[in-house]
Amino acid sequence: MDPNHAETRTPLTTYEDIAKLIDHSMVRPELTTDQVAEGCEVAKRYQVASVSVRPADTDLAVRMLGGSGVKVGTLAGFPHGSSTTAVKLYEIRDGLRRGAKEIDMVLNIGALLSRQFQFVESELLQCAEECHKQGALLKVIIENAYLTDELKIVACRIGGRAEVDFLKTSTAFAPTGCTIEDLRLMRKHAPEHVGIKAAGGVRTLEKVFEVCEAGATRIGATATAAILDAWKARLAETAGQAAS
Repeated sequence: MDPNHAETRTPLTTYEDIAKLIDHSMVRPELTTDQVAEGCEVAKRYQVASVSVRPADTDLAVRMLGGSGVKVGTLAGFPHGSSTTAVKLYEIRDGLRRGAKEIDMVLNIGALLSRQFQFVESELLQCAEECHKQGALLKVIIENAYLTDELKIVACRIGGRAEVDFLKTSTAFAPTGCTIEDLRLMRKHAPEHVGIKAAGGVRTLEKVFEVCEAGATRIGATATAAILDAWKARLAETAGQAAS
């Protein structure tokens, strides 16, 4: 089973089915070190797929989550994608050297809007290669809020050719986050080997079901505890009904 592809995933029936979809997000600029540490404890307690932390918090997250089964992810070109390729590559190398296993990188939004498709593809190819040679995943944020449907499709095709691991809807710093329509569009036009990450506005268990139905195979969330507590309650209720 390919966990990155919606059509091959099993139904959401166990705790891990949802917990391992979630990247617990801690990228807001106002978070303190104590809040990041608390977030790492939440991620460890709920056994999510990964945390997503600011580059300066990578060392802390790696230290706290070592041996927990929760991967550490960090950022490159965040939040606007306007860093040079060289800077993005440095951020990726630095994050991986510090122990991150996943990178969320923003593509060059201005270049995509300017239809500089060859440049965008070259950048993604280099960044994907840098991640893959270190055994890490690259999740590319295309920031749908600024794009036409045509350019969203182009970004999906470019991401597929560059062999990125996930395409992600948004940073949560743009005017809007993920939409169901965008997720369906991305899943339709991204190659099967590319996962789809929904981010920005996924705060409830019902929304998790909705984005998964639309094609999401990873979710960025800050309301991790609330989502997974609701899922535990749902599973307990189902188990109780089956036993009665």
